[in-house]
Amino acid sequence: MAVGPLQIIIILVIALLVFGGRGKISSIMGDFGKGITSFKKGLKDETDEQSNPVEEALDVTPKKDK
Repeated sequence: MAVGPLQIIIILVIALLVFGGRGKISSIMGDFGKGITSFKKGLKDETDEQSNPVEEALDVTPKKDK
């Protein structure tokens, strides 16, 4: 019988609880939560920038030499 991904995750969680201690787990989860919050804020900022239309279009055509 092979060890599946779920069993590996369970073993890792138990190992963290046994060897990691409570302080380390709470700080890891706090950092994880801050990362998710920052990611969501970045996505929101990006959609806000896309929803604002450009007021003036730039002319990027090269000038012809006379």
